[in-house]
Order: sequence, then structure tokens, then C-alpha cells
Amino acid sequence: MTTPLLTSNPSSVRSPLGESTHLFVFLEIFSCEGGIQSYVQDVLRAYEQAAAASSNPQAAEVFLLRDGVSCENPFDHLNNPYLQFRYFKSNSPWWGRLTLMGVLLGRLLRQRPASVICGHVKLAPLIRLLCKPLGIPYRVMTYGKEVWQPLPGSARQALQDAQELWTISRHSRDRACESNHLDPEQFKLLPCVVNGDIFSPGPKPAYLLERYHLQDARVLMTVARLWSGDIYKGVDVTLRALPKILHHHPDVKYLIIGRGDDRPRLEQLAQELGVSEQVVFAGFVPTEELPDHYRVADAYVMPSQEGFGIVYLEAMASGIPVLSGQGDGSADPLQDGKLGWQVAHRDPEAVAQACIEMLEGKDARVDGPWLRQETLAQFGEGAIAQRLQRLMGFQ
Repeated sequence: MTTPLLTSNPSSVRSPLGESTHLFVFLEIFSCEGGIQSYVQDVLRAYEQAAAASSNPQAAEVFLLRDGVSCENPFDHLNNPYLQFRYFKSNSPWWGRLTLMGVLLGRLLRQRPASVICGHVKLAPLIRLLCKPLGIPYRVMTYGKEVWQPLPGSARQALQDAQELWTISRHSRDRACESNHLDPEQFKLLPCVVNGDIFSPGPKPAYLLERYHLQDARVLMTVARLWSGDIYKGVDVTLRALPKILHHHPDVKYLIIGRGDDRPRLEQLAQELGVSEQVVFAGFVPTEELPDHYRVADAYVMPSQEGFGIVYLEAMASGIPVLSGQGDGSADPLQDGKLGWQVAHRDPEAVAQACIEMLEGKDARVDGPWLRQETLAQFGEGAIAQRLQRLMGFQ
């Protein structure tokens, strides 16, 4: 049995700011890729910014149940005064959890932090078990589908007893309340963010135009997992809309970025619809190339059902107009349709009409500089750091 490694920086277990004021507890954020993991890293960056801007900066410890010391951690450097990390990965999952529980209880008894931030509903019963008898307030971070269905009684009780529940969108809040009898007043919105320095407007990169044979084409683009369990992303709906779009704009091509087991079905659908020559399946794209892929697009199309949809922020920060689904968390990044087109997410006719309007370019929602300005004002990293500063009680 492997004993969990509790810190990667034994020489800096204590922050220069003194005892940790806040504790974050997560499942994992570095050992695997995903939307939650990316979002959590954005929250931690916002915490650093908020603490640095505060007249009374407060340090935090970050406990990671499934991450090990070998994980690449961009925050874990010796001169980081605001975040210190503890790793509990073990060959035996129950041993790692037991060790985390013991170390966390010791911290709570000795330090009595101002609050504990629980990073996933799966950890919430444990956090409640330790914090509630000690009178230490705790918050629970929620994201989307993990709280949209009725939860086991212990998890629901842990959410109900939390000081606050943080979530990414109004839609996620409303779904969680409906399914688990939660008080909407408990919820605080901490939405996704976009880095405007990385996702920014620019000319269409020549190397991508050549790679995908997009010269002289107007490009619709989707970035999504092509998994058979994720057909709600709406790639098939956009394919069905393509014949009508091509009737009005014959120079259009549809660039699909992503990989998964649903790709053969989607390729077959494009063949059946007679649009396979206008569809490019790009497969996996490295993170560093993603900003250039947005720049090659004329419109971003994903008639999905999202908890939020950070891809919409990335497109709009790049000056690209967007189409989303309707009645989901995308209402927040699109600001209730102010910044983009919201359509019924399984309706090819509605998708086609919206795409035609976007490509005609007569609507104010295609104004790239304005889209970028409005997006960064609400969802730039600085704006979210200020929101977190208020939530954490920094002065």
C-alpha cells in the first residue's frame, strides 16, 4: 500500500502569510482533463488574484484526493504565498480518502479556518461530517449534471446544510433546486471565465486554411466531444441544417473539432445528407492551437444543452458570433440572447435559419469587437477575481 504524499514542497508547508484561512478540498484537478478541472484551475487563479489585490490577503490550502505529487501543477511553486497543495493519491482509494479525512480533521481542530470549500458533491457528506460538529462553515461547488438529478440523502443534506452553494449558471442553480429541494438563496454564481489574452481576434491562419482546405470558404465551427453519450452537443443537428444553409451560402464548410466514438455515425450522416464534401472532421486539436482555430471560423455553432458552455466565451472573446441551444446554461454567456442566437437545440430548421442570419452579417450580434468587449466585461479573469474576492470576504 502506498502512503499518500501530503505535499510537494516540504520546505514551504506554511505560507509566508501565516496559517491558512481557507481550505479547498477537491477530487482531482491535474491528473485528468475536463471541463470541471479547467474551471477549478480558473477559480484558483482567481483566488490568487483576489488575495493579491486584498489589503488583508489570506492564504489557502488545497487538498487533492486523487492527484499525486507527480502531477504537473502550474500553481505549485516555492514563491506562491497564497496556495499550498496537499496530495492524497494512493494505490488504495479508501486509504487515500481515510488519510485525507484524518489530516483534514487535524487542520480543522488546530486552525479552525474561516471556511472550507468543498470542490465536488461527492465529497460533501464528508465535509459536512467534519465541519458541522465543529461549527465551521463550508461551501460546496457545483457545476452541472452532477446535481441535476435527485441525490442520495446524505449528499442532499450536505448541500442543504452548507453556508453557500457556488454554481456556474442560473440554469444549473435552478435544476439543482428543483431536483434536490434546495434554497435558491443559498446559491452564489461563480461563472466560467475566459482569458482574453489567449482567445483574441486575428486573421485566419494560413496554415489552418491549407490544412483543412478552407481557402475561399466561410466556416462554421463546433468544438465538442464526439461521444455517443453526448449527442446533446448537437453536431448531428447542425449537419441536418447544412443543406438549407448551403442553399443560401454555397461557399460554407463545417469544421468539427473533437474526437469520440460517435464520429463514424456523424460521418455516415454527412454522407447520407450529401454534404460530406463540405464537412471537415478535424479530430483532436492541441490546446495551444485552439485559439487559431477560432480565428479561422466565421461563426461558432453548438445547439447544445449546457450547464454553461465555456466554448461560447472563447468564440466571442475571439470576435466570433455564436449560436447556442435554448433553455440551458448558455443563457449566461450569451446574456439571454443579447450576444448571440439561442435556438431550440434539436431543431435543424431553427439552426439553419440562425446560421443564415449570422453569415449574412446584418445583425449587431456579429460585431466582433463589441462581442469581445461585452464578453470580457462579464467573464474576463479580472471580473471573476473581483466576484470571488467578495464571496470570500476579502477586504
